[in-house]
Amino acid sequence: MKKLLSLALAAAMCLSLAACGNGGATPPSSQSTPSNSSDIGVIGGGDASTEIVTTDSDLEYVKNKGTLIVGITEFEPMDYQNSDGEWIGFDADLAKAFAESLGVEVKFQVIDWSNKVFELDGKTIDVVWNGMTLNNEVMSAMECSNPYFDNAQVVIVPADVADKYQTVESVQDLAFAVESGSAAKEQADAHNFTYTEVEDQATTLMEVNSGTSDASIIDYLMAKAMIGPGTGYENLTFTVSLNSEQYGVGFRKGSDMAAALNEFFKTSYADGTMQEIAETYNIADKLVAQ
Repeated sequence: MKKLLSLALAAAMCLSLAACGNGGATPPSSQSTPSNSSDIGVIGGGDASTEIVTTDSDLEYVKNKGTLIVGITEFEPMDYQNSDGEWIGFDADLAKAFAESLGVEVKFQVIDWSNKVFELDGKTIDVVWNGMTLNNEVMSAMECSNPYFDNAQVVIVPADVADKYQTVESVQDLAFAVESGSAAKEQADAHNFTYTEVEDQATTLMEVNSGTSDASIIDYLMAKAMIGPGTGYENLTFTVSLNSEQYGVGFRKGSDMAAALNEFFKTSYADGTMQEIAETYNIADKLVAQ
């Protein structure tokens, strides 16, 4: 009898200790809350859910959302604004026509040129269409169109000293301004020039015009449109050509939009649209046959 009483007492003490160990805490929920809930999307199952439609085709992605977002910088004669604030230029006009052929609206988005690949991959833009040089860096990071313009990187100096700077050797000691992440920067590096990086090509002209920099490097097609007699930079001219290159249009790597644009190029060249637009901006001599 004493033995049974001892066993009962021991069992009661164990139950008491178990209750104390729990401390009245609330049992953990069967559903844990993620540490970064803003990164998690919900598909289906409730009023707050959002249905996410995805497609492997970039072309269908653009058509589905109804807008082609074009990444650009201020770059006459390719992309620039007229007095009414409308984006015009060879690239802008052709981008409008391409968007129309797809049945979508076009939107122009000014970007930091050095971040163009990040903008594409992040889908804040759909295409880089801004007199872009087809170099190894660009072609390895983007799905690019066929070339459509011949171009060169040229040295810009004040016209009153241009006779001193007619060779690569003669400009070696000048202080240059170049656009960040551009073909001009690539040429400055290749020739071991001293340079300062700025936001865009137009800013490099301001630097030279103000005397902040001795010279700049910009695209030949831009130089033809923006400097010399009858322009806003009558006192500037170009001298040395540093290379030869071609323009292309860039999409996300693997995008089927590049093939679609190449077909559009062929059609637009065959019917004379590309030539007509190029003549409008006085650059038809550098247009590449499609």
